[in-house]
Amino acid sequence: MANSSITDTARLVAGNIGDFAHDLFVPTLRLGVTGLSRAGKTVFTSALVHNLLHGGRLPMLDVMAEGRFIRAYLQPQPDYDLPRFDYERHIADMLGEDRHWPASTRRISQLRITIEYKPTGFVARRFGTAKLNIDIVDYPGEWLLDLPLLSQDFAQWSQAMLVAAEHPVRKRLAKRWLTAVNAIDPTAQEDEARARDAAEIFTQYLHASRADEHVFSTLPPGRFVMPGEFEGSPLLTFSPLVLEPGTSALRGSQWALMEARYEAYKRHVVKPFFRHHFARLDRQIVLVDTLSALNAGPDAVVDLNSALTDILQSFRPGQNSWLSSALMKRIDKIVFAATKADHLHHSSHDRLEAITARLVDDARARAEFKGADVDVVALAAVRATREATARQRGEDLPCIVGVPEADQRLGRQSFSGDDEVALFPGDLPEDADDIMGAAEKAAAASQGPYRFLRFRPPKAIQGPHQSAPLLPHIRLDTALNFLLADRLA
Repeated sequence: MANSSITDTARLVAGNIGDFAHDLFVPTLRLGVTGLSRAGKTVFTSALVHNLLHGGRLPMLDVMAEGRFIRAYLQPQPDYDLPRFDYERHIADMLGEDRHWPASTRRISQLRITIEYKPTGFVARRFGTAKLNIDIVDYPGEWLLDLPLLSQDFAQWSQAMLVAAEHPVRKRLAKRWLTAVNAIDPTAQEDEARARDAAEIFTQYLHASRADEHVFSTLPPGRFVMPGEFEGSPLLTFSPLVLEPGTSALRGSQWALMEARYEAYKRHVVKPFFRHHFARLDRQIVLVDTLSALNAGPDAVVDLNSALTDILQSFRPGQNSWLSSALMKRIDKIVFAATKADHLHHSSHDRLEAITARLVDDARARAEFKGADVDVVALAAVRATREATARQRGEDLPCIVGVPEADQRLGRQSFSGDDEVALFPGDLPEDADDIMGAAEKAAAASQGPYRFLRFRPPKAIQGPHQSAPLLPHIRLDTALNFLLADRLA
């Protein structure tokens, strides 16, 4: 294990030295975009790129506010072994006649955008314009939850999965898998067919957990629900097992077979993801669907809090020196972005930020202790609603107005996908410490205290200088400025 660790570190250092040497000519910033399912990763990355390419309204981005932004353009894919983020198709989905949201992130992808700008320093200005390559690496947050597996052996992981499956919310989803796994004798002769059956039932349980609105995060292994290029591979045919204390499983047993595949999963899936992609990131934005967790009840809030803590523990936060940039990079800026701010009236945006900040308090404190800068912002990368005021029973209610998707329902009302509706979404608690109280109200209400619908993308707005049509946003520029401002000075 020690030799393996030394080899992994040497490979990581070699890769970072290569990146550093290339950056001496044109600086490059690798920006990770992640978040758990339904948080809006694909929409965020598409909106970020579209606004930069077409000079979108980004007044809080310093380089634009100060008139130093010259242009942005896409570059060829820098890493040949990574799929290209399909920006053009995703934007066409949102701007087309039938306006719909693009498909969710299911694998890692990358896009390079280069920004040309006027630098602020006296010496730098003498050389004219400057350039910054931004390599956006978009990847499922579920894959991040695999990184803690590197410090767990098969027995530890099996025990953790069995404990998680006994949680009241998960237990009803895990019933079939728990029955199957308890019927397996781990000391019996290895049986390939039985291993595959157990893995299939375990995978079905993980999929059910991911789909359930009350179970907000996903348990590892992340590739079981988002296999990517490993779909159908033996690497995904293992399952936790129950081994009674004091019992030993010999070579050739069912336990040994599952353990070997678990270790192979770490070696061939988790370690390469960490070494080739995750450990090379400079900055990171984590998208968080706080609103859906609140509406799903206290168990979902606890689950989300746990998942966010696990995700940040996987990061390598801290300030980068010249030497660390060349050898072992650290993530020096992290944004936790509460998405879907357009589902609330602007009067609740500060509350959404405060609640999200409360959810990531512990993780944030650890990152800041190690020297990383951490920010929390409520945003909508694409704003699908506008605001209005409705009067009801003599009271003015702050509402949002948008076009719900055709499959949406609210109580007994269903929507055609063509008509605008005005909706009072409810008030978030003023006190961020009252998260659980708000979530408990959600659990007690049949519809939840917050009325959320999935709205269609908005009609495009005309960009400045008669450029391409743009999609409105909320605080996208605030998040970008925190992540990029110092590198565009």
